[in-house]
Amino acid sequence: MGIGATAGVAAVGGIALNANASSDSTSSSSSSAGSLVFDPDACTKLTKKITDTAGTEHTVVYHFWKAITYVAKPVDATYQSLIVSAPVEIDGKAVDASDAPILFANSVGGYLPSSVSTATEVGGGGSAMGGGAAPGGAPSGAPTGSTGGSAAPSTSASAPGANGNTNATGGATSSNQLLALAAGYVVVEPGARGRTLKNSGGEYYGTAPAAIVDLKAAVRYIKANKGRIPGNVERIVSAGTSAGGALSSLLGASGDSPIYDSYLKALGAADASDAIFATGTWCPITDLEHADGAYEWNWGANDLSTGKQVDQTVSKALQAQFAEYQAGLKLRGLGGFGPLNARNLDEYMVKQYLEPSATTYLAALSDSACATYLKANTFITWSGGKATFTWTDFLTHVGARKKDAPAFDAFDLSAGENNEFGTGRTLARHFTAYGAKNDSTGLSGKRVASDIPAKLDLMNPMHHLVEKVNPNRSKHWWIRLGTKDSDTALTVAANLAARLDNLGDDVNHLYYWDEGHGANTDPGDFITWIAEVTGHKAKHK
Repeated sequence: MGIGATAGVAAVGGIALNANASSDSTSSSSSSAGSLVFDPDACTKLTKKITDTAGTEHTVVYHFWKAITYVAKPVDATYQSLIVSAPVEIDGKAVDASDAPILFANSVGGYLPSSVSTATEVGGGGSAMGGGAAPGGAPSGAPTGSTGGSAAPSTSASAPGANGNTNATGGATSSNQLLALAAGYVVVEPGARGRTLKNSGGEYYGTAPAAIVDLKAAVRYIKANKGRIPGNVERIVSAGTSAGGALSSLLGASGDSPIYDSYLKALGAADASDAIFATGTWCPITDLEHADGAYEWNWGANDLSTGKQVDQTVSKALQAQFAEYQAGLKLRGLGGFGPLNARNLDEYMVKQYLEPSATTYLAALSDSACATYLKANTFITWSGGKATFTWTDFLTHVGARKKDAPAFDAFDLSAGENNEFGTGRTLARHFTAYGAKNDSTGLSGKRVASDIPAKLDLMNPMHHLVEKVNPNRSKHWWIRLGTKDSDTALTVAANLAARLDNLGDDVNHLYYWDEGHGANTDPGDFITWIAEVTGHKAKHK
């Protein structure tokens, strides 16, 4: 469901976004590694035609800063760099972006490396994937490594997730950058290290918590350059999809948390805040230590694409673990639903999210198209302009689940998430007690390594929202997921939204009907939402 920027065009939700750019001047490159001072003059002036969601084409002239290394002591500057785009003229009118919101859009997918080192225009970054796959596309092999930086990387075709189980749709929300630029916002696109990077000594240097540490360092760079970098550094809005969505939500939840300080200091990150103002997250692959149980609670009854069921002993054991976890969260549902638990979560998902999603979808169809859809999907009752159905029928409608059991901490260490928790020369490790106990490789000691619990805290937004409520978290949240996304459990995003709502945060959360992983069918609404929550009004010179 990701969007590859092929032939100069990105498409999302049926909307074509013209991405053709031309340069009318050039200048020297931006800052080099070791310098944390942003050079306002080291930019190129570019022109881009961007078609908005209403079909109106806009001519945007903007300043573009090529890859800037955002830490003083980079491990690999190829990934630890960011690009900046700031509009100066829209449709012939001069624009003042000095106080505009900053869209901080990462392109991480599958916890893979993401680089902007060769980007020459807005939207030019993406996750590194083998076979020349475009950002947001399905991976065709093991991710490629960097060709520069202080540590020479290499890759292996046997890297976990190389078979496509990588959730690699980091570029699926690439339309956001284009629309944000056309709306007068500043766009910052950071690169980040990823799980497959390996130096000449065979050591992995992009596994957890490298990606989130890098994104925090990039935010600190932006804030340390207040007054030099364009945009309002106190109005940073993060965006990301899949693993990038997980990192976006983690960035929003963990602002200024001290548990990252030693990692940031080691990189020579700027001495500034890494808290952000608002968070956009699409299909976040997060809460990994509980993701296997959530997945089985959600999709355990669904067959694999082969028509076979997963091991039901494993599935039921994981469902029981999830029920215990869900009860311990002590969440209350949105809309006054009341306490949530594994016994009523199906009813909550149907009433709060799924029926409203189907209703919105059907209401937007023509009468004939609606009738055709309902004839093909008789499990839906359509009455009084509202769709109703049961959870069981919904699961049948979705059909085959994408992943085996366990979905994330695979017994054979084959999942991309196993690689994410690799360390040193160890390619992949278990990160749950259940996965370790049932290890099938003979490489595990049947227990998780002693450093795993702390790394899980570093990688899970729920740690900062439940175990230790972070007062410096983002207070505005945009959360989206497709109803047919069996890359993850639908409950992961729902629990995140419920906890944020229970804390009193502003939560805008809905599900896209019949959409899969990486969907973004309302990008224009997200851009409008940014203006609303930041209080931004476009300024013309």
